[in-house]
Amino acid sequence: MSETPSITMSVQDVMKYLPHRYPFLLIDKVIECRHGDAIVAIKNVTINEGFFQGHFPQTPVFPGVLILEALAQVSGVLVLSDPALKPENESLFLFVGIENTRFKRPVVPGDQLRLESRLARMKRNFGIFETNAYVDDELAASAELKCMFKDLD
Repeated sequence: MSETPSITMSVQDVMKYLPHRYPFLLIDKVIECRHGDAIVAIKNVTINEGFFQGHFPQTPVFPGVLILEALAQVSGVLVLSDPALKPENESLFLFVGIENTRFKRPVVPGDQLRLESRLARMKRNFGIFETNAYVDDELAASAELKCMFKDLD
């Protein structure tokens, strides 16, 4: 990350920026956020997550689509917590596209996901993010995410 000052956030801080709540808030804390640049957050994966009842009962695996959603949420926090990027009007930051997605290893209960997102480009209400999810230092998933602000008015 660059030399921009870094901030951390608790889950309560994260909830100031995202509309998501249990069971769909997929960020436990932000350990590093540099506005206009990049963010690193943590998601602790526990067997108590409801989707493990059906995905898969004998061999629980964290759904890949939820890893992507967690990466999108982290990207949203990066933008929504930055006064220079957040729009003045009431809006949602929506996930609108994905490219170059790769899943490299399963994520299972007991793992801790390190979610990283870098703002590659932001133009008006549209952003492109280069994202990676790691377990320990092993890449679990990567994707280029596209998100945009949608006015609620």
